[in-house]
Amino acid sequence: MKTKNFLFLLGFVLCSIATTAQVQFDAKVSKKTLGINERLRVDFEMNQDGDNFRPPSFDNFKVVGGPNQSISNSWINGKRSFSKTYSYFLAPQSRGKVTIGQATIEVNGETYKTLPVDIEVTAAVAVPKDGNNADYVASENVHLVAEVSNANPYLNEAITVTYKLYVSHDVSITSQWREIDTPKYADFWSQNIDNQNNYKVFEGKYNGEDYRYVVLRTTVLYPQKTGKLDIEPLTLDIPIDVQGNRRDIFGRRLMERVNKTISAGQRTIDVKPLPLEGKPDGFNGAVGDFSFDVTTNKTALNANESLQLDVRISGKGNLKLFNTPSVKLPNTLEVYEPEHNESVNTTVNGMQGSITDSYTVVPQFKGTYPVNPITFSFFDPKTEKYRTITSKEFTIEVENGPISSTTASANTNDSKKQVVLSKDNFKYIKLDANLKPISQETFFQSTLFWSLLGGPFLLIPLFIMAGKKRKARLNDLEGNKLRRANKLAKKYLSEAKRNISNPVAFYEALERALHNYLKAKLNIETSEMEKSHISKLLLERSVEGQVVENFIGLLKSCEYARYASSTATSVQQDYSKSAEVISNIDKQIQ
Repeated sequence: MKTKNFLFLLGFVLCSIATTAQVQFDAKVSKKTLGINERLRVDFEMNQDGDNFRPPSFDNFKVVGGPNQSISNSWINGKRSFSKTYSYFLAPQSRGKVTIGQATIEVNGETYKTLPVDIEVTAAVAVPKDGNNADYVASENVHLVAEVSNANPYLNEAITVTYKLYVSHDVSITSQWREIDTPKYADFWSQNIDNQNNYKVFEGKYNGEDYRYVVLRTTVLYPQKTGKLDIEPLTLDIPIDVQGNRRDIFGRRLMERVNKTISAGQRTIDVKPLPLEGKPDGFNGAVGDFSFDVTTNKTALNANESLQLDVRISGKGNLKLFNTPSVKLPNTLEVYEPEHNESVNTTVNGMQGSITDSYTVVPQFKGTYPVNPITFSFFDPKTEKYRTITSKEFTIEVENGPISSTTASANTNDSKKQVVLSKDNFKYIKLDANLKPISQETFFQSTLFWSLLGGPFLLIPLFIMAGKKRKARLNDLEGNKLRRANKLAKKYLSEAKRNISNPVAFYEALERALHNYLKAKLNIETSEMEKSHISKLLLERSVEGQVVENFIGLLKSCEYARYASSTATSVQQDYSKSAEVISNIDKQIQ
């Protein structure tokens, strides 16, 4: 009896397992790689009827259609075939790798889940005409265009990319569009000039037809590499009102709203290298049209007084992307580190303004000190030639103060003179001094004697302890590395810290500090400052992946800060993060 019950129970369990194994619940997608301006269809399909269907959250997607439910139930040769499907139509909201999560369904009291599906969203692609009336009219009458001022510039020559939205008179846009993909400009120094939503409508031509257009944005770019560089497309999600197929009671066609994802398309820039012919020895990468001057607020002063010497470059060009020439003065003039000041505005024509390095100079000795001429070279893309400007020579006259040993020896007359004695030479020698004897104290075995004798023996343990502590400090490789890393981080981030109250100046200084740090650690030039290349070099030097990702994130924050406002909290967080990242890289890099 027990054997029969056992066999019955085993058969029931096996039948339940077989029934359960027959349930299929799958997620199927129309494509796994799509452009950001395309649509994705997702079908959640099951072979048995279920309850309590729960879709995933569809993060980074916008649901533009669905859920649509379809059921198929048929009998073929006495076998039942059942299929139930929930369909969704999705529009991607950002580029990159996106995961569609798990959907759930309950069948016979059991919960089943689909497997996650990975989707790769790329830049906008050309979408063929699909014949759908409203979508077709919208796509044919609204266009986003990126106009490039110069497709063949020199390295570090300014170009502008103007984004224009053309709208025909057959459609209208009554709601605000939304930006869903912003160009990153990986190989360029960039700054956006936005219209602050004060868009002015112009009349113009597109493909020979009358259109209205607005200028959405003008971006100033300075290419940092030579060769063919790609400018990523700007992509917008735009609500467009078009005439639909439905009509009112008077026969007029009703307006229908269509949301379209429109891209400006990718542009390619062919960047020319600067010519080698005629390149001056002191050229440091300045490209544009500049003037150069070296001035001082005074040329006559006394020793230990200070004067200010300014090295100023003004004009139009890549003012923020090169360093001013350094000043060399005589050793007897104490020169402090210069204070760098920028008065630069970025317009549609590029950077223009001035940069100044202000040196504080303090003479120590009396004398006349010449300030030799300083040269500054730059490349003028209009004339396609190098130009060199030389400052004027001037002297610094130190009127009062001590004479240096060099000056004193030069002024010494080697001819011997006869010493003339006067009767007053010994006038102040007192003949009757009234001297009194002082008490004689024996030094031997005195308190001072024993102190001097025993003192060194008492200091020996202290010297031993100090030596052990110093040896332990020297052997502490990690500690020494940490101290050097912290010191290096403070050195490179000092300028950024001074500007922490000004987000714009802070991020400019932070970006310059990060670039200078990379130049020092990886021995690379500005033209090689590409994020993928930087990541590759740091990973090859044994820097952890998370640290590299944090460093690249800081570079992106600096780029975003050019056209997006930043809060004091984010500035403080980025400063703390940058100090930690530089410290970690310096500890790990090999």
